[in-house]
Amino acid sequence: MKAWISLLVIYSSFFIWYTDFGGKLTDDEIQYYGNKFESNALKDGRVLEPRIKELLQNFMKEDSGKQFIMVNVIDMSENPTFPDGTVSDESADNLMNEYMKHMYGEILKRASHPVFMGSAVNGSMDLVGIENAEVWETAALFRYKSRRAFLEIVTHPDMNSKHKYKIAALEKTIAFPVETQLYLGDPRLLLGFIFLILGLLLRPITRR
Repeated sequence: MKAWISLLVIYSSFFIWYTDFGGKLTDDEIQYYGNKFESNALKDGRVLEPRIKELLQNFMKEDSGKQFIMVNVIDMSENPTFPDGTVSDESADNLMNEYMKHMYGEILKRASHPVFMGSAVNGSMDLVGIENAEVWETAALFRYKSRRAFLEIVTHPDMNSKHKYKIAALEKTIAFPVETQLYLGDPRLLLGFIFLILGLLLRPITRR
């Protein structure tokens, strides 16, 4: 019985940390993050395009409170150039690593993480209605605990100084969020099965 209780406590602690119980974004939160995007852009000498503002508003207003996965398709630049037109002496990989050093710390402490990463082994094999999409180098899936967690990450004060490295490293990219309908790799599911098996294996030992 002690083994089951210990496993249940550990699993429950992980489940609570890994799951956002805050529900949908409130109107106050939507206004707060909208203002943060605006102020961060101004600090960086930019103005948010109307299309981007609309996308962000829809992303926040249509929140379901659930986790989501960001799908990223990436083609790295052969001549990395910063947004201000400065050509970088560093390779695209080094610039992306500089950006990701910041991102990994921010996403992991918010129960978010990479789900899948892989390198392309061929050019695009099916293209419909899109130009300049024949060549891609990498695909990556990132799980975010919630839209709230994602917004905390992308409005972080240090994001302005780090995001330029990502822009310089990329030739082109597509990134869009999806909510999972089938996600067999969910750690809550996997850990639940592992702990169930451990509990069953430990049961005969604890009875002796």
